[in-house]
Amino acid sequence: MKKSILLVLLTYSFGYAQVVAPQPSPSTTVKQVVGLTDVELSYSRPSMRGRTIMGALVPYGEMWRTGANRNTTLQFSDAVLVEGKSLAAGTYALFTRPGKALWEVFFYTKTDNGGLPSEWDAKAVALVVEVTPTSLNESVETFTIALENLHNNGATLSLNWENTSVPIQVEVPTDSKTMASITKTMNNNPNADDMYAAAVYYLQNDKDLNKAKEWITKSIAMEDGKYWVYRQQSLILAALNEKDAALEAAKKSLALAEAAGNQDYVRLNTAAIAEWSK
Repeated sequence: MKKSILLVLLTYSFGYAQVVAPQPSPSTTVKQVVGLTDVELSYSRPSMRGRTIMGALVPYGEMWRTGANRNTTLQFSDAVLVEGKSLAAGTYALFTRPGKALWEVFFYTKTDNGGLPSEWDAKAVALVVEVTPTSLNESVETFTIALENLHNNGATLSLNWENTSVPIQVEVPTDSKTMASITKTMNNNPNADDMYAAAVYYLQNDKDLNKAKEWITKSIAMEDGKYWVYRQQSLILAALNEKDAALEAAKKSLALAEAAGNQDYVRLNTAAIAEWSK
């Protein structure tokens, strides 16, 4: 009899452990390169399911885990600026204190909490910023953290749920890293591609155009016949107001693009030639 009871209990225990069901707040991980900085975000995503969120499920004036289940974490491979304030490279738990007119956002160095820390450690707060929330025209059913408005030097980290969005501005050290790379490479036998990349970066980021002209000219001297290089040379020369030289470079790019069958560059150069010929 005892053996039968034990067998039943064991069967029930093992059977229960085999149940597979969806999580009410599924987890997700997002990896994104912003400029030259790796950003990784891991969090769980609760849904509204007919509930009022802001000021109710997520009370105003109280600390929120900013997601569900375990900590929402953010990892940065470089030191960054968050709302203009310095934050060292590393991994942080993300907590917030929501408010109708203002949210406090906390970057917390202890990331192994099962939600909110049982005891808040002020020394573990690496950074606190204040952010003004905005209203969304359409309701967001499932809590979403997104890296939006990506550009070379940063992005917007948006917390979106119900009709509320909290846009947190993040700046990354792209320019300093790129300039260091250019300086190192230019002092160590750069090839044609290096010269081209450095020249284009200088053009696109409002740096020394005469230096960009020097590098793009050297790139062409090393490896001629590339329509995309002549296209960038024409843009650099036009920015320097050297219209005749810009037209010559654009015509070379056009001829090479036509020979290669690249209609995008054919259109770009045709439009540039028409504009600069006025």
